[in-house]
Amino acid sequence: MVLVTGATGLLGSVLVPLLRSYGKTISTHAHRSDADYSSNLTDRQQTVALLDRVRPTVVINLAGLTSVERCQEQPNESYLVNTRIVENLAAGIRHCGVDCHLVQISTDQVYDGQGPHTEEAITLTNNYAFSKYAGELAAAQVKSTVLRTNFVGRSKISNRESLTDWVYNSLTGRKHVQVLKDVYFNPLSMTTLVEMINLVIEKKSVGVFNLGSHNGMTKADFDFAFAEYLGLPTEFMTRIDTSQARFLKAYRPKDMRMDCSKFEAALQVKLPDLSDEIRSVAGEYDDVT
Repeated sequence: MVLVTGATGLLGSVLVPLLRSYGKTISTHAHRSDADYSSNLTDRQQTVALLDRVRPTVVINLAGLTSVERCQEQPNESYLVNTRIVENLAAGIRHCGVDCHLVQISTDQVYDGQGPHTEEAITLTNNYAFSKYAGELAAAQVKSTVLRTNFVGRSKISNRESLTDWVYNSLTGRKHVQVLKDVYFNPLSMTTLVEMINLVIEKKSVGVFNLGSHNGMTKADFDFAFAEYLGLPTEFMTRIDTSQARFLKAYRPKDMRMDCSKFEAALQVKLPDLSDEIRSVAGEYDDVT
Protein backbone atom coordinates (compact mmCIF):
# COMPACT_ATOMS: atom_id res chain seq x y z
CA MET A 1 0.00 0.00 0.00
CA VAL A 2 1.32 3.42 -1.03
CA LEU A 3 -0.02 6.49 0.76
CA VAL A 4 0.33 9.72 -1.25
CA THR A 5 -0.04 12.95 0.70
CA GLY A 6 -0.80 16.13 -1.22
CA ALA A 7 -2.30 13.80 -3.83
CA THR A 8 -4.54 16.35 -5.57
CA GLY A 9 -1.82 18.92 -6.27
CA LEU A 10 0.10 19.66 -9.45
CA LEU A 11 2.41 16.62 -9.23
CA GLY A 12 -0.02 14.37 -7.34
CA SER A 13 -2.67 14.62 -10.04
CA VAL A 14 -0.15 13.12 -12.48
CA LEU A 15 1.54 10.73 -10.07
CA VAL A 16 -1.50 8.93 -8.64
CA PRO A 17 -3.04 7.72 -11.93
CA LEU A 18 0.35 6.76 -13.37
CA LEU A 19 1.34 4.77 -10.28
CA ARG A 20 -2.00 2.98 -10.44
CA SER A 21 -1.34 2.17 -14.09
CA TYR A 22 1.96 0.63 -12.95
CA GLY A 23 -0.02 -1.68 -10.66
CA LYS A 24 0.47 0.14 -7.36
CA THR A 25 -2.30 0.17 -4.74
CA ILE A 26 -2.73 3.82 -3.75
CA SER A 27 -4.45 5.63 -0.89
CA THR A 28 -4.67 9.40 -1.26
CA HIS A 29 -4.56 12.24 1.23
CA ALA A 30 -5.43 15.87 0.57
CA HIS A 31 -7.54 18.69 1.96
CA ARG A 32 -10.01 18.17 -0.88
CA SER A 33 -13.00 15.89 -0.40
CA ASP A 34 -12.20 13.70 -3.40
CA ALA A 35 -9.15 12.22 -1.62
CA ASP A 36 -9.47 9.10 0.52
CA TYR A 37 -8.32 10.94 3.66
CA SER A 38 -8.17 14.59 4.74
CA SER A 39 -6.47 14.51 8.16
CA ASN A 40 -4.62 17.61 9.36
CA LEU A 41 -1.03 16.48 8.93
CA THR A 42 0.31 19.45 10.91
CA ASP A 43 -1.33 17.75 13.93
CA ARG A 44 0.79 14.85 15.17
CA GLN A 45 -2.08 12.84 16.67
CA GLN A 46 -4.08 13.00 13.45
CA THR A 47 -1.03 12.02 11.42
CA VAL A 48 -0.24 9.04 13.64
CA ALA A 49 -3.90 7.95 13.52
CA LEU A 50 -3.88 8.15 9.71
CA LEU A 51 -0.77 6.02 9.37
CA ASP A 52 -2.08 3.57 11.96
CA ARG A 53 -5.26 3.19 9.91
CA VAL A 54 -3.68 2.91 6.45
CA ARG A 55 -0.56 0.94 7.48
CA PRO A 56 1.32 1.89 4.29
CA THR A 57 4.56 0.28 3.16
CA VAL A 58 5.48 3.51 1.32
CA VAL A 59 4.53 7.14 2.01
CA ILE A 60 5.12 9.66 -0.78
CA ASN A 61 4.91 13.14 0.70
CA LEU A 62 3.89 15.76 -1.85
CA ALA A 63 2.30 18.08 0.71
CA GLY A 64 4.07 21.41 0.64
CA LEU A 65 3.84 25.18 0.51
CA THR A 66 5.63 25.96 -2.74
CA SER A 67 5.03 29.71 -3.06
CA VAL A 68 8.43 31.26 -2.39
CA GLU A 69 6.83 34.64 -1.67
CA ARG A 70 4.32 33.21 0.78
CA CYS A 71 7.02 31.24 2.58
CA GLN A 72 9.02 34.43 2.94
CA GLU A 73 6.05 36.40 4.23
CA GLN A 74 4.64 33.63 6.45
CA PRO A 75 7.60 31.74 7.96
CA ASN A 76 5.49 29.89 10.52
CA GLU A 77 3.15 28.58 7.83
CA SER A 78 6.21 27.61 5.82
CA TYR A 79 7.49 25.62 8.81
CA LEU A 80 4.13 23.97 9.50
CA VAL A 81 3.59 22.73 5.96
CA ASN A 82 7.14 22.05 4.75
CA THR A 83 8.74 20.84 7.98
CA ARG A 84 6.27 19.86 10.67
CA ILE A 85 4.27 17.61 8.35
CA VAL A 86 7.44 15.64 7.63
CA GLU A 87 8.29 15.54 11.33
CA ASN A 88 4.82 14.15 12.02
CA LEU A 89 5.00 11.59 9.20
CA ALA A 90 8.34 10.36 10.52
CA ALA A 91 6.93 10.15 14.05
CA GLY A 92 3.90 8.26 12.74
CA ILE A 93 6.06 5.77 10.88
CA ARG A 94 8.09 5.12 14.01
CA HIS A 95 4.93 4.82 16.13
CA CYS A 96 3.19 2.33 13.84
CA GLY A 97 6.17 0.00 13.80
CA VAL A 98 5.59 -1.10 10.20
CA ASP A 99 8.31 -1.46 7.59
CA CYS A 100 7.47 1.80 5.83
CA HIS A 101 9.65 3.80 3.43
CA LEU A 102 9.21 7.58 3.21
CA VAL A 103 9.73 9.34 -0.13
CA GLN A 104 10.12 13.06 0.53
CA ILE A 105 9.89 15.46 -2.41
CA SER A 106 12.25 18.37 -1.83
CA THR A 107 13.51 21.20 -4.02
CA ASP A 108 16.44 22.39 -6.10
CA GLN A 109 16.16 25.76 -4.32
CA VAL A 110 18.51 24.49 -1.60
CA TYR A 111 21.32 25.34 -4.05
CA ASP A 112 22.84 28.61 -5.26
CA GLY A 113 26.13 29.69 -6.77
CA GLN A 114 27.88 28.00 -9.67
CA GLY A 115 26.32 24.66 -10.62
CA PRO A 116 25.88 21.84 -11.24
CA HIS A 117 25.67 21.09 -7.51
CA THR A 118 26.28 17.83 -5.68
CA GLU A 119 24.08 16.86 -2.75
CA GLU A 120 26.54 18.26 -0.17
CA ALA A 121 26.66 21.79 -1.65
CA ILE A 122 23.79 23.33 0.33
CA THR A 123 23.19 27.10 0.18
CA LEU A 124 19.95 28.30 1.79
CA THR A 125 18.85 31.73 0.60
CA ASN A 126 15.12 31.98 1.41
CA ASN A 127 12.52 30.62 3.85
CA TYR A 128 11.17 28.16 1.31
CA ALA A 129 14.57 26.50 0.89
CA PHE A 130 15.17 26.55 4.65
CA SER A 131 11.82 24.91 5.46
CA LYS A 132 12.26 22.24 2.78
CA TYR A 133 15.78 21.45 3.98
CA ALA A 134 14.50 21.14 7.55
CA GLY A 135 11.92 18.72 6.17
CA GLU A 136 14.73 16.67 4.67
CA LEU A 137 16.38 16.42 8.10
CA ALA A 138 13.08 15.22 9.57
CA ALA A 139 12.73 12.59 6.84
CA ALA A 140 16.20 11.28 7.65
CA GLN A 141 14.91 10.12 11.05
CA VAL A 142 13.31 7.11 9.32
CA LYS A 143 14.13 4.97 6.30
CA SER A 144 13.67 7.48 3.51
CA THR A 145 14.54 8.73 0.05
CA VAL A 146 14.75 12.51 -0.34
CA LEU A 147 14.44 13.72 -3.92
CA ARG A 148 15.61 17.26 -4.68
CA THR A 149 13.89 18.11 -7.92
CA ASN A 150 12.06 20.58 -10.12
CA PHE A 151 9.39 19.63 -12.62
CA VAL A 152 7.48 20.98 -15.60
CA GLY A 153 4.50 19.82 -17.63
CA ARG A 154 0.87 20.42 -18.38
CA SER A 155 -1.32 20.79 -15.29
CA LYS A 156 -4.27 18.42 -14.90
CA ILE A 157 -6.04 20.61 -12.34
CA SER A 158 -7.90 23.83 -13.02
CA ASN A 159 -6.58 25.90 -10.11
CA ARG A 160 -2.85 25.32 -10.59
CA GLU A 161 -0.79 26.65 -13.49
CA SER A 162 2.62 25.16 -14.23
CA LEU A 163 5.54 27.04 -15.78
CA THR A 164 4.74 25.64 -19.22
CA ASP A 165 1.03 26.43 -18.74
CA TRP A 166 2.00 30.02 -17.99
CA VAL A 167 4.13 30.29 -21.13
CA TYR A 168 1.50 28.59 -23.27
CA ASN A 169 -1.44 30.61 -21.94
CA SER A 170 0.47 33.90 -22.12
CA LEU A 171 1.66 33.45 -25.69
CA THR A 172 -1.59 32.05 -27.09
CA GLY A 173 -3.28 35.02 -25.44
CA ARG A 174 -0.68 37.31 -27.06
CA LYS A 175 0.32 38.62 -23.66
CA HIS A 176 3.76 40.18 -23.21
CA VAL A 177 5.82 38.39 -20.54
CA GLN A 178 9.28 38.71 -19.03
CA VAL A 179 11.49 35.61 -18.76
CA LEU A 180 14.60 35.21 -16.63
CA LYS A 181 17.91 34.99 -18.46
CA ASP A 182 20.13 34.62 -15.37
CA VAL A 183 18.39 31.75 -13.53
CA TYR A 184 19.57 28.23 -14.41
CA PHE A 185 17.78 24.94 -13.70
CA ASN A 186 17.51 21.35 -14.96
CA PRO A 187 13.94 20.15 -14.37
CA LEU A 188 12.25 16.91 -15.40
CA SER A 189 8.86 16.47 -16.96
CA MET A 190 6.26 15.30 -14.47
CA THR A 191 5.91 12.06 -16.45
CA THR A 192 9.62 11.26 -16.17
CA LEU A 193 9.64 12.27 -12.51
CA VAL A 194 6.80 9.84 -11.76
CA GLU A 195 8.70 7.07 -13.57
CA MET A 196 11.69 7.77 -11.34
CA ILE A 197 9.53 7.83 -8.20
CA ASN A 198 8.11 4.46 -9.22
CA LEU A 199 11.68 3.18 -9.49
CA VAL A 200 12.43 4.54 -6.01
CA ILE A 201 9.39 2.67 -4.67
CA GLU A 202 10.75 -0.54 -6.15
CA LYS A 203 14.38 -0.15 -5.02
CA LYS A 204 13.91 1.94 -1.86
CA SER A 205 17.37 3.49 -2.02
CA VAL A 206 18.04 5.39 1.21
CA GLY A 207 19.54 8.87 1.16
CA VAL A 208 19.33 12.31 -0.44
CA PHE A 209 19.39 12.46 -4.24
CA ASN A 210 19.37 15.18 -6.87
CA LEU A 211 16.86 14.29 -9.56
CA GLY A 212 16.83 16.34 -12.75
CA SER A 213 17.73 16.35 -16.41
CA HIS A 214 21.09 16.70 -18.14
CA ASN A 215 22.33 19.95 -19.71
CA GLY A 216 20.32 22.52 -17.79
CA MET A 217 19.66 25.98 -19.16
CA THR A 218 18.30 29.36 -18.17
CA LYS A 219 14.58 29.68 -17.60
CA ALA A 220 14.48 32.13 -20.53
CA ASP A 221 16.12 29.61 -22.88
CA PHE A 222 13.70 26.95 -21.61
CA ASP A 223 10.68 29.18 -22.24
CA PHE A 224 11.84 30.08 -25.75
CA ALA A 225 12.61 26.44 -26.64
CA PHE A 226 9.21 25.30 -25.40
CA ALA A 227 7.45 28.04 -27.36
CA GLU A 228 9.41 27.27 -30.52
CA TYR A 229 8.49 23.55 -30.38
CA LEU A 230 4.82 24.59 -30.41
CA GLY A 231 5.21 27.38 -32.96
CA LEU A 232 4.09 30.01 -30.46
CA PRO A 233 4.91 33.71 -31.05
CA THR A 234 8.15 34.33 -29.15
CA GLU A 235 8.13 38.07 -29.92
CA PHE A 236 5.90 38.46 -26.85
CA MET A 237 8.72 37.29 -24.54
CA THR A 238 11.41 39.63 -23.21
CA ARG A 239 14.59 38.36 -21.56
CA ILE A 240 15.43 40.12 -18.29
CA ASP A 241 17.73 39.70 -15.28
CA THR A 242 16.23 38.90 -11.89
CA SER A 243 17.28 42.38 -10.75
CA GLN A 244 14.71 43.76 -13.22
CA ALA A 245 11.94 41.35 -12.17
CA ARG A 246 9.52 43.41 -10.13
CA PHE A 247 7.21 40.39 -9.83
CA LEU A 248 9.76 38.63 -7.59
CA LYS A 249 9.54 39.71 -3.95
CA ALA A 250 11.72 37.02 -2.34
CA TYR A 251 15.25 36.12 -3.39
CA ARG A 252 15.58 33.30 -5.93
CA PRO A 253 18.76 31.27 -6.40
CA LYS A 254 20.53 32.03 -9.67
CA ASP A 255 21.89 28.55 -10.43
CA MET A 256 19.94 25.49 -9.27
CA ARG A 257 21.43 23.03 -11.75
CA MET A 258 22.05 19.69 -10.07
CA ASP A 259 24.60 16.94 -10.57
CA CYS A 260 22.37 13.84 -10.68
CA SER A 261 25.08 11.20 -11.02
CA LYS A 262 24.42 9.85 -7.51
CA PHE A 263 20.82 9.04 -8.41
CA GLU A 264 21.81 7.48 -11.73
CA ALA A 265 24.39 5.25 -10.04
CA ALA A 266 22.13 4.18 -7.17
CA LEU A 267 19.07 3.49 -9.31
CA GLN A 268 21.02 2.28 -12.37
CA VAL A 269 19.21 4.61 -14.75
CA LYS A 270 20.13 7.23 -17.34
CA LEU A 271 18.29 10.52 -16.92
CA PRO A 272 17.18 12.42 -20.05
CA ASP A 273 18.54 15.59 -21.60
CA LEU A 274 16.52 18.73 -20.87
CA SER A 275 16.00 19.40 -24.57
CA ASP A 276 14.30 16.01 -24.89
CA GLU A 277 12.12 16.77 -21.87
CA ILE A 278 11.05 20.08 -23.43
CA ARG A 279 10.05 18.27 -26.63
CA SER A 280 8.12 15.70 -24.61
CA VAL A 281 6.28 18.33 -22.57
CA ALA A 282 5.46 20.33 -25.71
CA GLY A 283 3.72 17.22 -27.00
CA GLU A 284 1.32 17.40 -24.06
CA TYR A 285 -0.08 20.63 -25.57
CA ASP A 286 -0.47 19.36 -29.15
CA ASP A 287 -4.16 18.59 -28.69
CA VAL A 288 -4.90 22.18 -27.65
CA THR A 289 -2.62 23.99 -30.10
